[in-house]
Amino acid sequence: MTLAWDAPRHFPPLQRAQIVELACLEPVAEGLHITHWTSKDLARQAVVNGLADAISPRTVRRILHDVDLQPHRTRYWRTTRLDAQFKERAEKVLWCYAQAERLARQGIWTVAVDEVPNYQVLERDPIRQALPGSIEQQEFEYTRHGTVNVLLFLMIHNGQMEVAVEAKKDATHYIRELKAFRRRHRGLNGVFLIQDGDPSHTSGETEAYWSQGRGWWRPRFTPAHASWLNQAELLVGAFGYHYLKRGSWRSREEFIEHVLASAPEYNRRYAHPFTWTWTNHKMREWFTKHAAEILA
Repeated sequence: MTLAWDAPRHFPPLQRAQIVELACLEPVAEGLHITHWTSKDLARQAVVNGLADAISPRTVRRILHDVDLQPHRTRYWRTTRLDAQFKERAEKVLWCYAQAERLARQGIWTVAVDEVPNYQVLERDPIRQALPGSIEQQEFEYTRHGTVNVLLFLMIHNGQMEVAVEAKKDATHYIRELKAFRRRHRGLNGVFLIQDGDPSHTSGETEAYWSQGRGWWRPRFTPAHASWLNQAELLVGAFGYHYLKRGSWRSREEFIEHVLASAPEYNRRYAHPFTWTWTNHKMREWFTKHAAEILA
């Protein structure tokens, strides 16, 4: 049995649909032990199954592309716990987002916080800069210069950010940065603090600090396995794209200096409130629908 590698052939709708159907099957359904399909595997199996006399992997890719099917790719996800605590926590977080501008006018900010823990400081040398007709090239090998814990604060009402570097990711250092944030903004009347359920956020030490603040800190937690409700994750992606991706640093100190200097520039060039359309109304409809499916 041979595959076709030459000029693309025309395949009528029925054959194309059969190839798409094959791609939607697990390989084990065809008696194979491979864990996922490649275009070459699908082309071979299509011939074995009599779907075509000959077909090239390139033609298979084109057929799958037309229906936006990518069996060679995968993405991890984590199932959210749909329980009473999810609904309660989600409602509090989404209320803060909806009221952020109004609260800011009263001197109460909604601030989302998230960490980039143990970020590896890598040095790649040399780097060949992009030229007409040639993309940037980086040396595959790299030198490690340790790790850094980066803490990002996002002001929801205006999209501005602040950044801190923690010597260690624990409650003691988290509280230290919260205290520094409050000193920088002592004129505020309070902060609704959106965060996930990381142990440094939920420890007794952290709770004790908040209780001493006379209500200035108003912590709100995203539900378990639902950190995507934390807008600071969007900031981590945006800041990382502009200031961390493809970077090379000769030392840990150089990386820290770069990160701290980058935050003001990010605020000048890129900061804006993130578009957020998931309201409490939409969440409750979604929760009712999916909770019913799970209990059925």
